[in-house]
Amino acid sequence: MQIEFRKVPFTPKEFSLELDSVKLEGTFCKMSPTLAKVEATLAGPTAVDCCRCGAEYTIELNENLEFLLSNKVYEDESELENLVIEIENDMIDFNEIIESEISSIRSDYHICALCLENKDSIEKEY
Repeated sequence: MQIEFRKVPFTPKEFSLELDSVKLEGTFCKMSPTLAKVEATLAGPTAVDCCRCGAEYTIELNENLEFLLSNKVYEDESELENLVIEIENDMIDFNEIIESEISSIRSDYHICALCLENKDSIEKEY
């Protein structure tokens, strides 16, 4: 789902999309001529790899997301700087946002139930 930045309304508009059984749904609206706010929930099952044994297993996502989108270079020195995504070509691509969020979660460190039960502090080499 893509939308031109100039077409984003100042009143919250609902959206919903799904990628690999993970659903991103929430609202977006303009806060200023160069900033839009997105409040959404990322929910559903996704496959991750255990960082200890490498086994793939499924986790259930239920993440609340709040961030800003900017169609210009964002130069504010406030604490909000980490929450701003600068978009390219004045197009908001929600498919790219959901892919990025899922990739970020998958690249995190996850430990499967078997490795949690195993109290060995030494990692196994295969």
